[in-house]
Amino acid sequence: MVEFLDVLTSDGLHTGKAKDRNLVHQDGDYHRAVHVWIYAESTAELLLQRRAYTKDSWPGLWDISSAGHISAGDTSLETARRELQEELGIDLPEEAFELLFVYKQNDVLNNGTYINNEYNDVYLITTLEPIPLDAFTLQKSEVEEVKYMKWKEYRNVLGQGNPDYVDYNPKGEYGLLFDTIAARYEADKEGRISSLKKQLSRYAPAPLNGELSELSEGDRSALVYTIKAAKVLDWIFRQQQWSVNPELSTWLEKRAETSLLDKLKWEYYSINKSPWSCLDENKSFLTTADSAVRMAENAARPVPGWNGLHYKLAFPTRKPPGANFYPRDMDVKEFDLWKGKLSPEDQANAVSFFSVIRRNEPKLCDLKIVPYSVEYLEFLKEASSLLHKAGNSASTPSLKKFLKAKADAFLSNDYYDSDIAWMDLDSPVDVTIGPYETYEDGLFGYKATFEAFIGIRDDDATNKLLLFSQRLQELEDHLPMAEHHKSKSVAASPIRVINLIYNSGDVKGPQTVAFNLPNDDRIVKARGSAMVMLRNVSGAKFEKILKPIASVCLEESQRGFVDFDSFFTHTICHECCHGIGPHNIVVGGRESTVRLELQEVYSSIEEAKADIVGLWALHYLLDKGLLPGLDEKSIYVSFLAGCFRSIRFGLNEAHGKGQALIFNYILEKGGYVCHRDGTFSVDFSKVRGAVEDLSKEILIIEAQGDKSRAVKLLQTYAKITPDLSRCFKSLEDVQVPVDIAPSFEALNSPIYLKAGTHMLD
Repeated sequence: MVEFLDVLTSDGLHTGKAKDRNLVHQDGDYHRAVHVWIYAESTAELLLQRRAYTKDSWPGLWDISSAGHISAGDTSLETARRELQEELGIDLPEEAFELLFVYKQNDVLNNGTYINNEYNDVYLITTLEPIPLDAFTLQKSEVEEVKYMKWKEYRNVLGQGNPDYVDYNPKGEYGLLFDTIAARYEADKEGRISSLKKQLSRYAPAPLNGELSELSEGDRSALVYTIKAAKVLDWIFRQQQWSVNPELSTWLEKRAETSLLDKLKWEYYSINKSPWSCLDENKSFLTTADSAVRMAENAARPVPGWNGLHYKLAFPTRKPPGANFYPRDMDVKEFDLWKGKLSPEDQANAVSFFSVIRRNEPKLCDLKIVPYSVEYLEFLKEASSLLHKAGNSASTPSLKKFLKAKADAFLSNDYYDSDIAWMDLDSPVDVTIGPYETYEDGLFGYKATFEAFIGIRDDDATNKLLLFSQRLQELEDHLPMAEHHKSKSVAASPIRVINLIYNSGDVKGPQTVAFNLPNDDRIVKARGSAMVMLRNVSGAKFEKILKPIASVCLEESQRGFVDFDSFFTHTICHECCHGIGPHNIVVGGRESTVRLELQEVYSSIEEAKADIVGLWALHYLLDKGLLPGLDEKSIYVSFLAGCFRSIRFGLNEAHGKGQALIFNYILEKGGYVCHRDGTFSVDFSKVRGAVEDLSKEILIIEAQGDKSRAVKLLQTYAKITPDLSRCFKSLEDVQVPVDIAPSFEALNSPIYLKAGTHMLD
C-alpha cells in the first residue's frame, strides 16, 4: 500500500499537499517523522535497534529505539505510539512520551537517489529498569535486533563516527538528547538543594488571618463547606496545567519526608502547583526523572520473573502554551483549520471559557469540544454537593443564593446566573469560586481556570470605596480615545474589600491583591463587573516587598513618597479600569470582543491597560479634588516601585509583561529617569504626558482589535533591559523577596475548628 506524507516547507510548515513517500525522498521534499528513545534509569542505558537489512535507508545499522514517518493526516504523538508498538511490541499511553526537541535532518543516500529532508519530533520514554529483551516483539521487516547501551558509550561511538551506527552528531542538535540525560542524572545533589532554597527564598512567608467571631453559626458552617469545595477545585486546576500533574503532586507529597531534597521539591511545587517555576519564565525546576511512577499493564510480552514495565509520567521541560486545554501535539493552525469548518454555534463553543478541546480520533483536524462539566465531572459533582450543603447552611440570603447557583453551574456548565448572583453578593463571608481567569491558555487566551478566594468582608474599607464604583461612567466619558469607541452604559462596579482566609486553584506563584470579575462580556456589557480587594494580602506585600524594593531601586530623595494608601488606591483603580474601555467591538463590520481579536496577547495588553488607565484615572480624580489625603507624587512613585515588584514575576506572566511595557515606555518618554547609581526616579513634569499617550495607544489597540499593533507594542517595550537587570541584581544581593507565600491561620482557629466538628461527611 502506498504511504503518503504531508509535504512541508523548509521551515517545517504544512503546504497542504501530500505525496507518495517514495516521491518525497526522490524529490527531497521536507516531511515529518518521529524518533522514540527508551532510557532505562537504573542502568543509565538507551535501547537501540538494528535496522533491517532490507531497509532502503541505513540498512543493518544501529539506530533509535523506534522511529517512523508521520503519514499524511496523522498526528505526531499517535505516530510515536504506533511505531513503538509496531516495531518493538511495546504499547504505552501518551503520558509516557516526553517531547524533548525537534531535530532537522538533511541526508543524501544511495548515490543521491534517496534524499532525506526531515523534521523529527524526538521523544524520550523513561523506564525504571531495562525492559527484558525477551519482552520485545520485533517487526522483522523493520528491526533485526535490539540491545541496550550505556548512553555515554553510545555518545562516544557517534563521536568517533563508528560505521555500524546511523550518524547523529552528538556535538550538534542531537547532543540535546545526551545533555538532557546528563543534566538529570549527573546533577550535583547539593547544587539542586541550594538552587531550590534560593528559589524558595524569593517568597516571604505571610500568615493571613480574618475575624470569624462576628459570623452567624449558619455562615460559619457555610464557610467550612465552601473551603472543602475549594480544595476539590485545586485538583481540577492541577489537571488543567498538565494531564499527569495531579499524580505528580501526590507523588511529591508522599516522598516529602524522605530527604531534604524531596522536602524542598514539594515545598516549591506547592507554591507553583506544577513542575514549572512562575518566577523563572515557566522553566521547569523538576524533570520527568523526578516524576511519579506508573506501571503499564500488558505493555509488552510477559517474561517469567519480570514484574512488568514501570515508567515515569512525562512532562516537558518548558510549560506548554496550551496547558492541558488542547491536545498536546495540536498547534494554532490545526485549531483554526478545524474551527473554520464548524457551525457558528460550535465555533462559539470551541472558544468558550468552559470547554476543552480533545482529539476525536488521532488524526489532524479531527477534534472535538468537551464541556468542563464532562471533562471534570468527578470533581465537579463533589464540589457541587459541598456547595449545596454550604448554601443550605448559610444564614445570609445572598450567600445562600450564590452558593447554590454556583453548585448548579458546575454541573450544567452554564455560569451566567451564578455570575450574576456573585455580582449581587452582599455577605460577611465573601466567596469567589469557579472557572474565571484565562492566563494559563497561552495559545489563545480562551480557556478559564478554576480558582477560589474566600474571605471576610471589611465593611469599613468597603464603604470608603464607593467613590470609584460610582464614577465609572464619568471616567469612561473622559477616556483619552475617540468618542465613538466609548460606552454610554457603563454600570456601577461593586467593590468589596475582604481579608483573605483561604484560596485555591489558580493562585500559584505571585499572589493577586485584587481581581475584577466576571470575564463574561455579556455580563460586563449589561451589568458591568465587580471588584474584590484583598486588603491583608496587599498589606503583606507592601511591608515585605514594596518597601524593601523602594529602598534599593528608587532614588533616595523619592523613597519617602512610597506609602500604602497610594499603592492600595492604584490597585483599586486598576481593577475598576478593567470595567471601562473597549470590550464588545466591531471589526470589519462584524461584532466581536477584544479578547477574541487579541487572542494570546489579550491578557498582557488588558493588564497593561488597567494599570496605565488606572494611573490616568487617578490624576483625573485628583484634579477633581475627589481624593483628599492622597498626594500625586506618592501615587506615581508608589506605582514605579510597584513596577519593579511586578516585572520580577517574569515576562511569561501577564501582569509582569504589562508592567514591563509601561515601565519601558514611560522611561523612553522621560517620565522615569535612570540614575548613574542604578536607581530610578519619577520626572513629575513628564510622567503625566507619558501616561496619557500610552493610555491612548492601548485603548486604540483594544477598540480596533488590532492584534498586530498589540504584538508590535509588546515586542518593542515588554522586555528586560540592562538597567532593569542591574536593578533586579541589586534586589537579589540584599535578598528582597519577590512575592509572598501565604498561610491561612484562620483555619487553625478554635472558631473554625469548632464549626467543622462533626459537620462534613
